[in-house]
Amino acid sequence: MAAAVSSLSSLGVPDGDGGSSSEEEEAGPSAAAAAAAERRREERLRRFRELHMKRYEACKLNSQEVVEEDKRLKLPPNWEAKKARLEWELKVQEKKKECAARGEDYERVKLLEISAEDAERWERKKKKKNPDLGFSDYAAAQLRQYQRLTRQIKPDLEQYEKLKEQYGEALYPTSDSLLHGTHVPSKDGVDRMVADLEKQIEKREKYSRRRPYNDDADIDYINERNAKFNQKAERFYGKYTAEIKQNLERGTAV
Repeated sequence: MAAAVSSLSSLGVPDGDGGSSSEEEEAGPSAAAAAAAERRREERLRRFRELHMKRYEACKLNSQEVVEEDKRLKLPPNWEAKKARLEWELKVQEKKKECAARGEDYERVKLLEISAEDAERWERKKKKKNPDLGFSDYAAAQLRQYQRLTRQIKPDLEQYEKLKEQYGEALYPTSDSLLHGTHVPSKDGVDRMVADLEKQIEKREKYSRRRPYNDDADIDYINERNAKFNQKAERFYGKYTAEIKQNLERGTAV
């Protein structure tokens, strides 16, 4: 028997143990490849589920934004400004209630909360602001002049108290009061009026009213539009046509 086994071994025929080991060696790599393929498949499925959830979330957010945008479009054009104004007013009311509950002055608390930088910036804005909007009509110009003059008035409280003692209730005239010619202005008041009038005269002398027409100029136009055209032509070509005009006026033109 041993001789038979040795002979088979010498012929290269594998015995029972050798065959099982080779099958295990062949099955090992195939199982590892299948496990790796399964892992890759699970990874792809996981990534696919994540992408699907992201897509779902994006669609949901997009739908919500579309609804919100539709609501905003249906609102009035100045809704954002009104909303901000209302929120600011609510905050101010709450702040006033808190200050009143603590027994504090709201205006003082508000000024204490303003920083020095904000105060300087607001002061610069006030200085840059030009209240003179130019001439619109005579009524608006008269109103600006009146406001400017009243801002310059500095009341004399001592003189006011003296007048109250002197005239009593007659200082506040009614429709039945007869005070014409009884009031004599003080010398200081007359001096202030004279100084103000002199300032107005000096200011007027710095300006001159533009004359729309020059009475001494030659009339070389037939209407206003033609006059504007001639002015433009003179501005661009006047220096080239000056000699021709002089020859025409002298009658020496060829």
